[in-house]
Amino acid sequence: MRRPPASGPRGTLVVDWAFFGEISRALALRVSREYQPEVVLGIAKAGVIPGAVVASILQCDFASMIVTRQTEGGEPVLVAGPPATIRGRRVLIVDETCDTGHTMRLALSEVRALRPAEVRTAVSFKTGPFAPDYHAFETENFIILPWDREIVQNGELVVRPDYAARLG
Repeated sequence: MRRPPASGPRGTLVVDWAFFGEISRALALRVSREYQPEVVLGIAKAGVIPGAVVASILQCDFASMIVTRQTEGGEPVLVAGPPATIRGRRVLIVDETCDTGHTMRLALSEVRALRPAEVRTAVSFKTGPFAPDYHAFETENFIILPWDREIVQNGELVVRPDYAARLG
């Protein structure tokens, strides 16, 4: 897989939509070689997008759960758990990145409580020590995803203020 050129200051990986598509296809292929999930479960917010794409490529059901952090660097908190329909089914939990694994461990605990037939984990970008079952790309860089790059302020699309310095 080709690595896109990093833009902005060193240590930042800016992902465009084309590279996101490549990452999603690579992740789906890696999963399909060993596992045939019946349901892909995306962790909202950012894991829903790659999760939905992977589910579409693998031609299986898609669902989501919501995990958030109330403060930057804080522990993840469950907002909305996985649907009961995963009981007895093969589940693939998908998130966009995985660093410490705190979010994924919380998601795994909630999914296992519903007794799926089997559960595995996948991320688009492995960024730290936690090892999901599958990942498409490994990097230590700060990642800016295409859907996170801009926000609406005063009715206009603008670069996210917290990303502006990284984007140069």
